[in-house]
Amino acid sequence: MDNSVLILLQLVLAHIIADFVIQPTKWVRAKRKYKARSKYLYLHAFLSGLLTFVFLMRLDWWYIAVFIAITHFFIDLWKLQFKQDNLKLFISDQAMHLLMIFLAWLYLTSNFYHVLPFLKTTMSSSAILAVITGYLLIIFPAGFLIGKATKRWQNEVENDLQKNSLDAAGRYIGIFERILVLTFILTLNFSAIGFLIAAKSILRFSDKSETGARKQTEYVLIGTLMSFTITIAIGLLVNHIAF
Repeated sequence: MDNSVLILLQLVLAHIIADFVIQPTKWVRAKRKYKARSKYLYLHAFLSGLLTFVFLMRLDWWYIAVFIAITHFFIDLWKLQFKQDNLKLFISDQAMHLLMIFLAWLYLTSNFYHVLPFLKTTMSSSAILAVITGYLLIIFPAGFLIGKATKRWQNEVENDLQKNSLDAAGRYIGIFERILVLTFILTLNFSAIGFLIAAKSILRFSDKSETGARKQTEYVLIGTLMSFTITIAIGLLVNHIAF
């Protein structure tokens, strides 16, 4: 294995263990309650640095452990200023931690000089840009298109859907199913698409005894078929361009 890859895995593994494996719920609650006055905030930051030092197994890289501990402390302290720990905040927190890890990795592997050439190569590659464009298309514009196309039937089933479904569940299910379908197409696993359709049919189709169940089933089926058709078309086009 390339030594640079090994170093990155060591840094990420240390972060995962410090942030998720060995951090008790008691610490999280205490940090949220007392913020900068919580001893667990300092202990948690210290452990993140200590684990980084242990996993890197290099005494002369002690300053990387200090860097990780300090940045981990201030990122967590920033996160604690918010009242609710929602998904957006969690993703932002982890993104900043990973950015610090990435910067430490770039320094240790002397890869800073390769960042701009890598970005230039990436932006000049039709294959990479086609794949990125494909995923963005099926996540955002495709969802809006399907929503507009099925709006004429939405009012008929809206009350039943709101009563029997989680808020915005259909939109998120649609996004993830299109990501999966496009991934299956790009990796040439076409048979897996059939299993995905079957799984969604079992999970989403209502009991026929419920009021408005037929309309709900037809509405979901229309949206599903449109979602799959658009994603398959985009996937085949991306495959043609990229591969």
